[in-house]
Amino acid sequence: MPSLKEIKNRIASVNSTRKITSAMKMVASSKLHHAQMMIENMLPYETMLEHILKAFLAAEADAQSVYDQERPVKNVALVVFASNSSLCGGFNANVLKMMQQVVDGYSHLGKEHILVYPIGRKVSERVGKMGLRSAGNFMELADKPNVNQCIDIAMELGEKFRSGEVDKVELIYHHFKSAGSQVLTRKTFLPIDISTELERDHERDLTSTIVTKEAQDYLKKHKKEVRHEQEEVKPLNDNFIVEPDMESVLRVLIPKLAHLMLYTALLDSNASEHAARMVAMQTATDNADELLRELNLQYNKSRQQAITNELLDIVGGSVNN
Repeated sequence: MPSLKEIKNRIASVNSTRKITSAMKMVASSKLHHAQMMIENMLPYETMLEHILKAFLAAEADAQSVYDQERPVKNVALVVFASNSSLCGGFNANVLKMMQQVVDGYSHLGKEHILVYPIGRKVSERVGKMGLRSAGNFMELADKPNVNQCIDIAMELGEKFRSGEVDKVELIYHHFKSAGSQVLTRKTFLPIDISTELERDHERDLTSTIVTKEAQDYLKKHKKEVRHEQEEVKPLNDNFIVEPDMESVLRVLIPKLAHLMLYTALLDSNASEHAARMVAMQTATDNADELLRELNLQYNKSRQQAITNELLDIVGGSVNN
């Protein structure tokens, strides 16, 4: 049985830890709100641009581009999004696990034919341990999303794909749906997959940073409303008028869509990291509260037992006298 002093010291230690986890949860909540605002401001433009371009490529037989043509995969590039820091639950572990599975799937190509763009320190360290080729250092992107650097990466990947240096580019990241739900996603970046337009997940909850059962059930409750709104939206006219010419339009739209897809994945990963950290710190705070209740109960029981023993000693001494 631990002494009163030991229990009191442990209570003080748990209290200190609880203050830290509670503060980290508040910081993560604030950062998540900022990340949600960035997604909300950018998402309508990216979504509509992708819809227009893919509908255009699907409707026009003459709209052929080197970026939407599949070919035998001999060299592959992976853009993997994680974080620079820990204490965010299974966020990094899940990304690294999927990256390992993807690399194993391309093991027949050989490690020298797999190029990784590591977004975040955790991915960069794992790439070094696995002996894979790294395309550079992109750690700052994990903390501070930068659209200009995303444009540079997209242009580099596009040039490698066009020249035949890379035959396929895949993205591995967490898709942010709500504060309590982040979906690990593996997506083909190049060649452009026209069929994904019909399968895209447009449902998000960008209104709350509170992780409750109601918040997690937000998407389910509003699914019927979302479907009703989508039914009322009229489809785009398939009879496109192209000015000045097909090649010029594709030369401008495809690179713009590429860097927006990359930037969207980066914002998704950034928001998912903050949401995962907020949930992890909230769980840690709740566990600390539960542990404090148990320790206080144990302390009170031990204190009461000590008082009872002292009273018995006093009463016993009086009777003997």
